[in-house]
Amino acid sequence: MSTTRASRPTRRGLLAMGGAVGLGAVLAACGGSDSKDSAGSGSKSADAGPWKFKDDRGQVAEAKSIPKNIVAYIGVAAALHDYGIEAKAVFGPTKAKDGKPDVQAGDLDISKVEILGNVWGEFNVEKYAELGPELLVTAMWEKDALWYVPDQSKDKILKLAPSVALWAAETTIPKAIQRHEDLAASLGADVKSAKVVAAKTRFEKAAARLRAAAKSKPEIRVMVGSASQDLFYVTLAKTAADTLYFQELGVKFVEPKVNSAGFFEELSWENVDKYGADIIMMDNRSSALQPEALTSKPTWAQLPAVKAGQVIPRTTEPIYSYDKCAPILEDLAKAIENAKKVA
Repeated sequence: MSTTRASRPTRRGLLAMGGAVGLGAVLAACGGSDSKDSAGSGSKSADAGPWKFKDDRGQVAEAKSIPKNIVAYIGVAAALHDYGIEAKAVFGPTKAKDGKPDVQAGDLDISKVEILGNVWGEFNVEKYAELGPELLVTAMWEKDALWYVPDQSKDKILKLAPSVALWAAETTIPKAIQRHEDLAASLGADVKSAKVVAAKTRFEKAAARLRAAAKSKPEIRVMVGSASQDLFYVTLAKTAADTLYFQELGVKFVEPKVNSAGFFEELSWENVDKYGADIIMMDNRSSALQPEALTSKPTWAQLPAVKAGQVIPRTTEPIYSYDKCAPILEDLAKAIENAKKVA
């Protein structure tokens, strides 16, 4: 998202930027990994070793003991935090322009972590080396591509510590949560704690509520959008981990005529009314324009869902813990329960 503004961004860069990211899986088609074949292994004892974990690239990260000096992409660090595993340093959208935590930081206290990079293409390799990292963890939107690890410095970075990549595409929310939980458990987390069990129970209730809401209002159509100054992007729901799961629960989505990449359609603001939608889910990341910034767009203001007040945030990059994903399901269920057919 507003990470990089190059005139010809890479496909991963597009995903990271405010416009094209409403797709959450622009890169998903670049290869799959069987999550069933990726169980992590490692002792839950904080002092035990050796440690190893098979990631979603199919690669095995190994260490003589459980890594403690962890550096992680901000969203993954936030998920691990929910399981009691703390990263020493992070990279990716961590601090907003006003100095407050970015939406992707979750419950992390960003004043207590080293920030190696806050935008796309930024990663302080020297600081990373000085930290003596024992493990690097990030997301993966396309096969073997490490999210927010710059290609130009990737080789230097990967020489310094074992790395783990977990799918953010080619998966669904429950599967992604399980993989993050697998990693947390291998690092010593108590994934059977009362807190985790309660969060999982809440998540399961939220999923049941969303399924019931979708079943009760099959006429409601949802559009997944992301806004930039010049373009509006409509995502094909089945290409993203969150919206694919919502589809599995019965939510009906607008199906755009996607471009050659197969994940989203780019619309000019003059054509933003191409599809009828009763609810619009808007990319909530700081690099995408938010609804309050779109009031100057006349065509936006005239959309039925906008006029009806049926625009909700979309957590385009979920923090994959039960604690953070349960509210996402609850919010969408509530929106559908309260929605009127307007398109």
